[in-house]
Formats: sequence, structure tokens, C-alpha cells
Amino acid sequence: MVCLQMPAAAEKELPLLFKNGILKAGGEKEPFPRPKNWPVGPILAPNALNIPDSFIVGGPYEDEDGDLNKSEDKEFRAQAESSRRVVWDMETRCFLDADAVAVASFVPSLQMRIAERRHWPVELCRMSTGGKGKGNKPDKKDEDKPIAFHGVAYVNMMHLLCPGVTQIRGAFRVFNYEDSEVFEKTRVQYSIFRDRRSQLSLGKERLGTSPSSKATTSKPLKEDSNAMVRSGELLSPSKIQLSDGTGESENVTNLSLEGQLYSEAGTFLVMEIKLDRPLVPKQLREELAQRVQELIPPRPALAPRTEGAKKVVEDYHKRVTTVAVAILREYHELFGKQLLEQGVMDHETMEEQKRQLNYELNTSGKYFAFKEQLKYSVVKIVREKYLKTTAFETKEQLQAFLSELYVYLVDHMHMALNKLLSGEDVSPAPPPNSTRKQLLLFAREAEAIKDLKLASLFYNQRIARDQRSIQAWLDYGAFCLLYEDATKAQECFQQAVCLDPQHVQSLLLCGIACVKLRTYEEAEIFFEDACSLEPPSIIAWTLTGLFYEMQNNYIQAERSFREAKKLLRAELEEERRILEAAEAEGKKPSSPRTEPEEIPDGSADKPPEVEEGETPKEEAPAVQEAPQAPEPQPPPCTIFMKSVEFLMQFNAVRFVHKALAHELLSLQGGPTCAYYLALGWTYQLREDLPRWEECLREAVRIEPLNPNVWAQKGHLCYQQKDFEKAKDCYERVISFEEDAADMHFVYLRLGSIYLDEKKYARAKHIFLLACDNSASCLTWLGVGIACYRLEEMLEAEDALSEANALNNTNAEVWGYLALICLQGGRQLEAEQCYKYTVKLGLQNNALLHEIREAQQRFGFGDPSL
Repeated sequence: MVCLQMPAAAEKELPLLFKNGILKAGGEKEPFPRPKNWPVGPILAPNALNIPDSFIVGGPYEDEDGDLNKSEDKEFRAQAESSRRVVWDMETRCFLDADAVAVASFVPSLQMRIAERRHWPVELCRMSTGGKGKGNKPDKKDEDKPIAFHGVAYVNMMHLLCPGVTQIRGAFRVFNYEDSEVFEKTRVQYSIFRDRRSQLSLGKERLGTSPSSKATTSKPLKEDSNAMVRSGELLSPSKIQLSDGTGESENVTNLSLEGQLYSEAGTFLVMEIKLDRPLVPKQLREELAQRVQELIPPRPALAPRTEGAKKVVEDYHKRVTTVAVAILREYHELFGKQLLEQGVMDHETMEEQKRQLNYELNTSGKYFAFKEQLKYSVVKIVREKYLKTTAFETKEQLQAFLSELYVYLVDHMHMALNKLLSGEDVSPAPPPNSTRKQLLLFAREAEAIKDLKLASLFYNQRIARDQRSIQAWLDYGAFCLLYEDATKAQECFQQAVCLDPQHVQSLLLCGIACVKLRTYEEAEIFFEDACSLEPPSIIAWTLTGLFYEMQNNYIQAERSFREAKKLLRAELEEERRILEAAEAEGKKPSSPRTEPEEIPDGSADKPPEVEEGETPKEEAPAVQEAPQAPEPQPPPCTIFMKSVEFLMQFNAVRFVHKALAHELLSLQGGPTCAYYLALGWTYQLREDLPRWEECLREAVRIEPLNPNVWAQKGHLCYQQKDFEKAKDCYERVISFEEDAADMHFVYLRLGSIYLDEKKYARAKHIFLLACDNSASCLTWLGVGIACYRLEEMLEAEDALSEANALNNTNAEVWGYLALICLQGGRQLEAEQCYKYTVKLGLQNNALLHEIREAQQRFGFGDPSL
């Protein structure tokens, strides 16, 4: 018999009994599903005990809440459930009134007791029926005797205090009943069977008692004895159902053996407790969305303006055209049209006509009239284009603005005049050469060389191209989270949420930023909102669990991790099914993926990750040197490594450490290569090179044929200024059939090493590979330098022109263009390139010295150089 007490009403507690457990023989497993039975005595009518539409359906062990839900317990559970066992298949229901459930009641309620006790005692003992003659009356002497096989299971009820949770189910170990141990774990000072047996309605049955120690066992004790009870649901108003249970209890009467029976046999009890309504209501998706909107109020759309910048510029063009036509008419009146047919006019005649035209316009007042016609359009440009409506604070600011305005007005005046005189529309400005994908690459390059100002510029340019690109805001927010400040990162993430309130990545990153800013209540709202979205996300549930763990809310954390693992199992099962279907059709199946979960990000232009230190792929590729070697199997995919890859992408270092700690505890065969690479990434950010080196040493030991490992080892040696070892690592990476995750930086650094070693032909080849892989200003600059050193001037100029088209603010590009122009005898172009070199602040003193030497060698004097 099994018994537990529930607070039913006010101070009254209701004992729930599960009697008449049936001993079943071993050799067969319980079928699923099977009906549950009412808790009443034996009924002769067939199936009369079955509860309509109520079945025991079982489920994966990993989804349970008990003590035996680990993967290593699976074999033991399967063996126990097919051995001799005691089965109840019974459901008991009870009603809990408001006082028994409400937290605010003055008597101890269910919630308060769960919070105080955490564990709930469920007692178990052997029963026996009354003897002949005296019938139902139990022997009073037996009441003082010890209870036979008195055990207790400690059911962790804390999960019922999680929002929205209505059910706990699992296998709970059974221990020998000891008063001190029960009180320590549950704060309960009495035993239902021993101290309150008079309150139990047992009828003809009574509690079994242990005879004197002189008795001997009727059967030898078996080591595989175990017990399992599946029990049911508690609700508020509530029912408790006790459904299925298995176990073996031999007819052992020796007291010395009985004390250790449950522990030695590994006895466990399977119970299920279910509520009709949760004790703690869960917030609805609509409520969470509303709270997120309150945290991030939507920005109102800008009111449509009747005069935008484009319109005022067009108006300026019209005014310039009108004034130009009027001046041309005055010219014809003074000098006639026949002069245009007399050939080219000499310079003196042109200057004289210009002087006469100016005199005529000034004396007649037409010059002032033309200026007034342009004045209003210029004022509108200042207001609409430059948004200047207030006075300047200093004369220097005024002068700088006037200089900028003058250049802008003159440029557009020329555009209007060219359109007028040519009779054709002026072609619009060409689109920018760099795409948003390339701008992200440029930003990552700037990060790699620690030029954070330039990197921030590229991130802002990427946003300026398309302010509705969610991925652009997230990438800039990740940059700010690592290098600038969390407040600016939070603003970027919130802007992404404004663009799409159901974007999972944005919500998670808002939560991460709130954790860094220590606004934990707001962080919880974002994480819960991300978990409430459909389809459910493995990463969202995992990060929510990590967050709750940081708050020491281990119950919520465990629930979140369990939900994430459940989703992962379903995903892997679907992949396995697809592979089996492909094999059945005779197709070559692809290996199961181990990449991070793809969360919809609302951005179609998300570029591949090229950041140095990016999490490498977990697949271990085969190499050219060993084509016959079998491919190693990928390491087991876990919820934590999936989350680590996402977190590394957005520089959430604190969460990476938490996830890696869980990964280390969950691994059975030791840390994987991916684990050491991720841990090394955290040390790389902190510039802790010795620890980074230790991680890479372990990664090489585990997967010596992984190109990502050698790429990271090359980056480490490069930062340590050990260029010879770095070159060996990079050359090894290039020799693999499969590319590393960050081949762009492998090419860039290997090419720069070749340039330093004056191996210009090899450098040219490597930089051309980089251009083919992902072209940037630096890759074309490397090609240009190599060609220049090889005296291939035409190819060098073409390569540098490509580099300049992608980024015209690189001082080295202008410096090498100046050298090429000096080599070709083009002094004017050389001077212009050199001026840009100086203006952009070239830091390469060797290149500056080389330019000056070239200028002196070719004898162009030194007016500007």
C-alpha cells in the first residue's frame, strides 16, 4: 500500500491510499497504453474498474521529474519494468478548496508547504488481511509492532510552483523509513502508517508487521528486487491519480535484512501528480507581448513632409537653369550669336567679353535679381538638406559649414549646367560598389586589427543602407556588446524587436543585454516571450534556463533545460527518419547536421560568419593525404553547444561560460573538440594567450584533422609573433579538402607573412585565392603589393583600383598608387594620390620613405611631395 497526505480544506489533511497492489511475474513488460482503475475493491464485472477515457501512456524517461531520468538509468529502468513487480494502475482524485491552495490563507496551504518542504513524503508498506475467527478487528498488539517493509519516497514537488506547470511524473527512489531523515527532508514529524493508522479506513486489511528477530526468511532475498509505482494527479480543485507501479518485495521477515531491502534492491516508485489548473498561472503570449511593447514603445512614423531634400535640390537645379538661360540671353544681346561660328575664341577676347558682361549685369541690377532668385532655394537646401535652423556657436563652425555648403552648391550647379548645355539628363550617381555583406566583412577585418573606430563606421554604413535590416542592427549590437557599452547594444537589439516583435534572436539578445545591465525583471520578460513563440526554439529554452540558473532559480532552470532537450530529441528523430527514408530510396543521405539551430531572423542578406575565432563546424573532414580513412563520426549534439554557437556569434561571453560549464558536466566521453574551441574563443577575447594555447592543444589531440583547429592555432601563433609556426598552420589549413570557417583571415595573414618573407609570387597566389573567396579592400591591396614588387605594374594598378573602389579611405592603397604613378611618370596623379595618403594619415613610415625616394629618383622636384 502507498499513502500520501494532501491539504484538502483549511487545516484538514486528506490521506490518499493506494491499496491492493498486484504482484506480477517477470518476463513481460507492461503494455502502453493501458486503462487506469478506480480506487475501489474487487468487482466481478469485467472492466468495471476501468476509468473511461483515462489511460496510462508512459513517455520518455528524459521528460520525467523523478530520480531516474538520466540516460544511464534507461537500461536499469527497462530491466526493472520487465521483472517481478507490484502494479496498481490506479487513479485517486481529491478536491482542494481555495484555502488549501491560496498563498494568502492563514493556514499552511499547498503552495506554502511545497515552498517550505520541497520534498513530499510518500510512504509505502506491506499489507495483510485479517485472520479467521475475529474477522475485521485487528490485533491491538500489532499496533505497537514495527511496520513491515516501511519505506518512503521523497517526491520533489517544487516543479508545481513553476508557472503553468500542472503535472509531475517520474520514478522516485524508495528508502527505508527513518524518522530523522524524513524530518530533515520534509519537516514532517509523524508517519501516517505508524502514528495515524487509526485514521486509515482499511476494512479487513491491516498493516503488515515485522515479527521478532528470531524469525527467518521464507525465501532468499534477490538482488534485483525493485518497486515502481506510477501515481497521478493533483489539482486545485484537484485530483490525485495513482496509476501504474511495478516492484518486487519478497516475503522477508528478518529485521536486519528489512532495513536495507529498498536500498540494496534499488527500489523505485513511479508516480504521476496532475493539477486541473496550475498553482502558479503562466502569462499568456498576448500578455508577454504587451509587456515587451511597454518596455520598447513603438516609434511613431515620421509625418510626411511636403518638401524633402530631394525636392529642394531639384528646385535649386531649376533656378540655376533659369538664371543660366537669362545670362546666356544677355550675352547674345551684347555679342550676338555669330561669334560661335567663327571658331575657337582666344583667351584675351574671352576675358574681355566676361568683363563687359559682368559690368552690364551689375550696372543694370540684373546680377542682384539673379542672386535673389537663387537665394530662396539655397536657404531651403540649408534647412531641408543640412537641417540647420539655429545659429552657430563659433565662427569656426560657421566657416566650416559655409565651405561644405559652397562645394555642394558648386557641384550641383555644374550638374544643372551640364544637363542644360548637353541637352541630356545627367546620369545618376553610380550605386556603391560594396554590398551590405562586404561591409560586414570590412567591419570584421577592422575588428581583427583592433581598429574599432573604423569597424563602427562600417557597421553604421551597413545600417544606413537599409535601416529595416534586422541582421544589420543585431550585428552592430553584438559589436557594441563586446567593445563599447551594453546600453548602446540594448538600443540596437530593441530596434530589431521594433522591426519584428516576434523575432526570436532579437528577443533573446535583448534579454542578454538586460542581464549585462542587471535589469533582471526586464530580462525575464524577454526570455519568456521568446519561449512563448511558435515554433518553439531549442536555443530560446536553453538560454532561458541559463538565465534562471544565474538567478538561483534552479527549478525553472531545470524545466527549461528539459524542454530544450525534448525539442532536440524530436529534431534528431526527424533527421533520423529523413536519413532512413533517403537510404530506402537509394539516395546518398547527408550526415545529420550539428550546426546551431537556424532561428528566423527576418533578414535575407545574412552573410556567412567570417569573424576570427568563430565557432568551427563540428564535422571532422577527411584530408587529401588519407582518402581511404573513414570519416569520424560527429560528436553528440547537445542543447548547450547549439546555444554556444549562437552566443559566440553575438559575443555573449558570460552566457558562453555558463553553457560550456553545463556541456562539460553533461559529456560522458570527455570534452569535445568544439568545446575546447569555444573555450579558447573566450580566452582569445581576453587575450589570455597561454590558456588559449592549452585549449587548442587539447583540440588538436582530439581532432588532428579538423581545419578549424589549425586555423585557430595559426591565429594564436600570429598574435604571438611566431610567424614561422603560423605559416605552417595556415599552409596545413589550405591543404585540407574542407575549408575552415574563417578562411578569409587565413588567406590574409598567410599572404602578409609571404610578403614579409619577400615571397611575392606565393603572396600573389594566396591573395588571389582570398579575392575569389571573399574580396575586400585588403585582399586586393595584397594582390597590388605583390604585383608591384614583382614589377607587374599594370596588374598592380588594376588590383589597387579594385581595392580603392571597395574602400577609398585606405591610406596604403593611395600610397602604392602614388608609387605606381611615379614609376609611370605621371606626376600630377602621383601628387593627388600622395595628398590623399597624407590626408588619411598613413602610419606605414617605410612606405612614406619609399615614396619620397621614388620622387627623388625620378626627378620630379619636391613642391608637394
